Amino acid sequence: MRRRSKKGLYLGLFTLAALGVLGYFIYTSETFEREKPSIKVADKIYWNLKKPLNITIEDNSGIKSYKVILSNGKEQVTVDTNEFANPEKRVDIVVEPPADMEFDKGKAQLLVEASDKSLWNYFLGNSASKVVNIHIDTKRPELFVVNNSYSITKGGSALVIFKCQDKNLKEFFIKTNYGKKYKAAPFHKEGYYIALIAWDLTKPNFRADIVAYDRAGNRSKAHIPLYLKNRKYRISKITLKESFLQNKVAQLAEEYPETASMSPVEKFKFINETLREKNEELIHLLASKVSGDMVEDFDIKPFHPLKNAAAVASFGDHRYYYYKGRLVSEAYHMGLDLASTKMAPIKSSNYGSVVFADYNGIYGNMPLIDHGLGLYTLYGHCSTLFVRKGDEVSAGDTIAKTGMTGLALGDHLHFGVVVQGVEVRPAEWMDRRWIKLNIKDVIKDAKKMIDTH
Repeated sequence: MRRRSKKGLYLGLFTLAALGVLGYFIYTSETFEREKPSIKVADKIYWNLKKPLNITIEDNSGIKSYKVILSNGKEQVTVDTNEFANPEKRVDIVVEPPADMEFDKGKAQLLVEASDKSLWNYFLGNSASKVVNIHIDTKRPELFVVNNSYSITKGGSALVIFKCQDKNLKEFFIKTNYGKKYKAAPFHKEGYYIALIAWDLTKPNFRADIVAYDRAGNRSKAHIPLYLKNRKYRISKITLKESFLQNKVAQLAEEYPETASMSPVEKFKFINETLREKNEELIHLLASKVSGDMVEDFDIKPFHPLKNAAAVASFGDHRYYYYKGRLVSEAYHMGLDLASTKMAPIKSSNYGSVVFADYNGIYGNMPLIDHGLGLYTLYGHCSTLFVRKGDEVSAGDTIAKTGMTGLALGDHLHFGVVVQGVEVRPAEWMDRRWIKLNIKDVIKDAKKMIDTH
């Protein structure tokens, strides 16, 4: 009896151990993996019935079968199904728009079902399913130009007001022929927008189109009909003097350790090209922001930052620098240089918000002011700053004093105007008549058209 009881005990222990080993094998074996197939497709889709829908199914043990069913609320159609003799770890499914299915209410549902080759779940494998809600949208966004400036000058600015509306609107922007994108702000009434645009003086031609997309991928495009005024800018050939290289250039280069082993001419090239590019990148970045607040008007007044000033250098001047008869560097002058008395007060001509007031390389001490609608003004080479980042200024406020910080030989103001990151002709924004014709009248006439529409 004792021998029999011991045998029974050993047999029981062996059976338990075997069951434990079997259970551990099942629990850890890839053959019995318990993870459901992964169905990768958005929970909600906007579909214009032009492009196919893409679905991806993945599973570590391999996909045994799948089925895709499309429903319009009245009928169901199996648009794709498959069973694999050799299960795939990844399956990419392309669902083409059904030619014979109608979507009267603009809604549909997609059901995706998949199972893997795992022996889990009593050898039936793991299953997964996903329901996707589809919004059928085949209509393009409503888009048209309401009003715009009659013309744009090379290196200059223009204004455009347009309507852009769609219940599933995703994005819209103004795009030029050279790829620059401009943002627009809401204007006057819902669905209407306003934007300042600019013709980069370094580009020979100009074209601007408004482009809108909805969530279903429908696109609308509207051309802005601007009369193009070409303008030739001054070309200057400048001979670098030893005194300039040994004094101003050497002093400015001391701030940048990477110039320590450079020759005087190499230092100038670094400052005039590498440093200039870095300084202008900061300006372009800061001056690219446009508020999303509703715009009712844009009551901008002509800019006259320096009293009794004389222009000593023009905007758009393409400067070529020579040393001992050899061309060593070139750059565009992207502002208007004004001079009056030494350390003269610089005043803001319009309300604005200071987005930068610090040292900026070749520009020296430089305030940058946001006047709204993507219009910014900058004031370079200042000796003293009276504003800080975040300050709000009003017309008539003294913001700085002229000086010769940065790459400046004499006391003056480098006055720049920037539209959404593009430097433009200050002369336009200093001209009352130009502002009236190209900004104020365009806005006034657009409001009339919108209110009577």
